[in-house]
Amino acid sequence: MTTSTEGTPEVTATWPQALAWRMERQLLDPVGSVPAADVVRRLGAVLSMDDALADLAVGTRSSTARPGDLASALADGSVIKAFAYRGAMHYLAPEDAGVYLAVRSAGRQWELKSWVDHYRLTPQDWPNFRAAVREALGDGPLTVTELGDALTSHAAYAHLRTVFDEGAWTLMKPLSWQGDMSLGPPRDGRLTFQRLDRNPRWAGIPDLDDAGPRAVAAYFRSYGPATLGRVHYWLGNGLSAGRRRLDRWIAGLGDALVPVDIDGTTAYVMEEDVESLTVARVSDAVRLLPGHDQWVMGAGTKDVRVVPPTLREAMTRKANPVIVGGVVRGTWARKRDELMVTWPDGTAPTAAIEEEATRLGDLLGTELRVTTEGPGRGPS
Repeated sequence: MTTSTEGTPEVTATWPQALAWRMERQLLDPVGSVPAADVVRRLGAVLSMDDALADLAVGTRSSTARPGDLASALADGSVIKAFAYRGAMHYLAPEDAGVYLAVRSAGRQWELKSWVDHYRLTPQDWPNFRAAVREALGDGPLTVTELGDALTSHAAYAHLRTVFDEGAWTLMKPLSWQGDMSLGPPRDGRLTFQRLDRNPRWAGIPDLDDAGPRAVAAYFRSYGPATLGRVHYWLGNGLSAGRRRLDRWIAGLGDALVPVDIDGTTAYVMEEDVESLTVARVSDAVRLLPGHDQWVMGAGTKDVRVVPPTLREAMTRKANPVIVGGVVRGTWARKRDELMVTWPDGTAPTAAIEEEATRLGDLLGTELRVTTEGPGRGPS
């Protein structure tokens, strides 16, 4: 297999069909019935910039979900929280997290001159620094202040006092990427850090040349059919994998990666998914998703097949999307017990929205009253 788009793929599908297949993969149609940890593992990563949105992103994909499931999963170690895509905090499955963290650490940013000059830690200093961090966390989770106190008590790291006084978040990221620690359950509203190797589900950091192809294949399994540009967006821009590495990993999948002609565009799926893609039935399912949901983030807001250009700005601003058959068609917002749906084009599927609002209300623990606004019509 090559990464060239020359020639006509033998497998064909349509974009509505492809999005329906992707919705099934992401537990959106049909909705799954699995625990929070399994949802996270299926998605690969769930952005935790806002934990309420993250909990909703997971909950809307499982018929058995209850409020707080994600926090419970973090507490029992069935999910972890680490700095991953674009340096932001994400929930990850501990069994698979090392794959993504290995890719994220490939650039070895802590060895850049700017880092060395700022933190006064050379590449040769990092093994001992990492060991000191693990030792400090040996008795349990610590807040960033407590971790700073423990580390700066060592003469070698006393100069980092100011860094920790300012939060030390950037300095903490490579420790997460290298598997030394993850974020633990909050304590009195403050974030904590804990050792990753104390989690029995943690599978460690694999070799980069093992991790890379696994990360690529996982993307196609959950976010395919995808163009090569989407892979570069997700793993290249998101995890700083590097274009040459990505091209090598993609090419290395060989015949396991199959090109598909989708309405004139060449996209790819894993070989074991070809049959289920070609028989997928178009979905008209309506889903109310939280802002920055993986359905949108995994494809990217520039993917016009998922996000129409007229709604892109709203998606980048964390608006809550309403999707129909996988395409963002409107947005929703909640004000107490009122669910306000904005529908910029055409007629909103009111009955389906109200049905989905009932499910959303169950997740939020309240009964929601739906009002819809769209072109040529007022609230309904």
